[in-house]
Amino acid sequence: MDYISPKEAAFKVKRWPKDTIAAGYRHTVGLKLDGTVTAVGDNKYGQCDVSGWSDIVAVAAGNAHTGNAHTIGLKSDGTVAAVGWNKHDQCDVSGWGDIVSVAAGWRRTVGLKSDGTVVAAGRNNEGQCNVSDWRDMVAVAAGDWHTVGLKSDGTATIVGNNRYGQCNVSGWRDIVAAAAGYLHTVGLKSDGTVAAVGWNKRDQCDVSGWRGIVAIAAGSNHTIGLKSDGTVAAVGWNEHGQCNVSGWRDIVAVAAGCAHTLGLKSDGTVVAVGDNEYGQCDVSGWPGIQLPIVPEQGLLFLD
Repeated sequence: MDYISPKEAAFKVKRWPKDTIAAGYRHTVGLKLDGTVTAVGDNKYGQCDVSGWSDIVAVAAGNAHTGNAHTIGLKSDGTVAAVGWNKHDQCDVSGWGDIVSVAAGWRRTVGLKSDGTVVAAGRNNEGQCNVSDWRDMVAVAAGDWHTVGLKSDGTATIVGNNRYGQCNVSGWRDIVAAAAGYLHTVGLKSDGTVAAVGWNKRDQCDVSGWRGIVAIAAGSNHTIGLKSDGTVAAVGWNEHGQCNVSGWRDIVAVAAGCAHTLGLKSDGTVVAVGDNEYGQCDVSGWPGIQLPIVPEQGLLFLD
C-alpha cells in the first residue's frame, strides 16, 4: 500500500469513515455490511445494547483499565448514537451533528466534525475534554485520561493527563494516524515507522524497530501494528495472550481493548486473542463485518 500525505488524508477521511471493529474494556463491537451493529462481552451497563442501531458507518468502544464502558456509533447523517455507562455524561451526544469520526475513552466521547473542529463529552477532571479551540484536525483518539488530535500538517496535539509523558508529542512530524492507551500514545508516520511516548513499564512503547506499518491500535498496556503484508506486530502486556498475533494473516484492520486484540480479515471475518472472561473474544461466528473503505488505491486506514 502506498502512503498518502496528511493533507490528502484530511480530505479523504472526512468522506469515508473506517472504524468497523472496536474493542472496549470487556466488550467487542462490529459494524455489519448492512449498517447494523453487533456486540459481545460484558453488558453490565448496556454497552452491548446495539441491536436497534441502523445506518451506522463507524463504531467506537470505551476502553478503560478500571472497568465500565460505553459504545458509540456514527450514523451516515453525521449524528451519533451511544449506549452504556453514562455517569459522566459520556453518552450525551444526541445533539451532535456533522460528525465524521468518533473516539471513545474512559468516561469520555470525542467527535471530529467535517470542518476540522472537535467536540467532547464526559469526564474532564484532567482537561481531556478541552478541545473546543482545536482546528484543522483530521483524526482523533481517546486514551483513559488524554485526548489526541491529528492535524492536517502531520503534527499532533494532546490535552489531558501527562504524568508519564503521554502528551509529549510536540516533536512529532509526518504523522498519519494516532492511537491512545491507558498512559501511552502511539503515532504512525508516513514512512511506515511508529513513534510512542508515555508509560513503558510493560514495553508498550517499544516500537522503534517496526517497519512497513499501515495502521495502529493501542490497548490499555499493549500496542498493535498492522503491516502492509497483512500480518500483525504486538508489544506490551501479554498476561492474557493479547499480543499472540504472530500467526495472523490477511488482516486489514486491528483494534485493541483493555486486554484483548481484534483483527479483521479481508473476507469480513474477525479473529480475537486475549482475555475472554466475558465472551469479548467470541467473534468467530460473526459474518460480514464491513471492511475499512478504501475509495482509491493508496488510502491509508486512519486511526
